[in-house]
Amino acid sequence: MIFMMFDHPNNNPILVLTEDQCWKLLEGTQHGRLVGSVGGRIDIFPVNIVAQDHSIVFRTAPGTKLAQVAVNENVLIEADGILSDQAWSVVVRGTAKLLETAAEIAEAETRGLQPWVPGPKEQFVQVTPAEISGRHFAFGPYRDRELGEGSEAGGD
Repeated sequence: MIFMMFDHPNNNPILVLTEDQCWKLLEGTQHGRLVGSVGGRIDIFPVNIVAQDHSIVFRTAPGTKLAQVAVNENVLIEADGILSDQAWSVVVRGTAKLLETAAEIAEAETRGLQPWVPGPKEQFVQVTPAEISGRHFAFGPYRDRELGEGSEAGGD
């Protein structure tokens, strides 16, 4: 038996997720992609994340990600999950802020966010969402759209 994460009305293979469904998925993942833009150049970086209380935190070391956030606080976080029979994607558009006070850093450290690779990753960045959207996909056989009246194959 196949277990779907979400019910799809009318067996539609694509489901637009509610905000609550998006947060539930984000709270269950530890990876995502940070998208930023500086000087007209768009970059994307894999990041380990934690979503909690309707915000996302990632940690990083000094470098390109931190520099981009300092120059342009408007970012996008994308996270997804892919299984054999279904997939999902959530996009968060928001504002990034380097956490600097002792209280902010202490709170971020309670979230259990660990770096993927060894080395100092002492900076925490919090993304406060302005917009969140998501989709869930139920895999299945490809279906051609049905050709009917007014289509090229619909006859004379």
